[in-house]
Amino acid sequence: MSNDILFEFIGTTVLMLFGSGVNANMSLKASFGYKGGWAVTTIGWGFGVFVAAFIADPYSGAHLNPALTVGLALSGKFHGSIAGYAIAQMLGAMFGVCLMFLMYKPHFDAEEGAADTKLGVFCTSPAVKSLFHNFMSEFIGTFMLMFAVLMVKGAQISGPFPVAIVIVAIGMALGGATGYAINPVRDLGPRIMHALLPIKGKRDSNWGYAWLPVVAPMCGAAAAAGFYLLLGI
Repeated sequence: MSNDILFEFIGTTVLMLFGSGVNANMSLKASFGYKGGWAVTTIGWGFGVFVAAFIADPYSGAHLNPALTVGLALSGKFHGSIAGYAIAQMLGAMFGVCLMFLMYKPHFDAEEGAADTKLGVFCTSPAVKSLFHNFMSEFIGTFMLMFAVLMVKGAQISGPFPVAIVIVAIGMALGGATGYAINPVRDLGPRIMHALLPIKGKRDSNWGYAWLPVVAPMCGAAAAAGFYLLLGI
């Protein structure tokens, strides 16, 4: 395995350990972080992105997201293996959320009658179900992420920190509608593990919604790449 693909796996593992860990800390009643609030959640995800990208960036460019990999490839900024990156990202997301569950299992066990809460630690769902608007939320959020990443790569200020700030901004402004997956493996990998892991009192994994946080981010990233090329910068 080449270093770039290996560090996409490591980086995405770290991303999901921190990100899903924030979700568990905020959502599970037995945790000291219970009801920490949306601001803590978005900042925690932003810091998680920063740590993961800081680790992976020198070796893989720290995509950690197949939508970004596809968008960078379409814009001519990436010439590696899209499939290799995507597989590493998916496996990393699945492994990272498994580490979270291993740590928080007693908290999941202590959580009675909260199957929706347990699912929400792993994957996203709409605050108000409206598939068109939910799709647009994920599309616009990922468009802004992809466009910002493309602009950061050409700016004087670059690296993981500006992207982490973008993640926080997207979460605080746009993320409340769907929980802002803006990353197919961030949602699908943990959703698969929710279905497979021995979570006490869990519900179904809401597979009827699972396509949306995969398809919408891919479309949003592709649209942002097209817009970037149209600008000719």
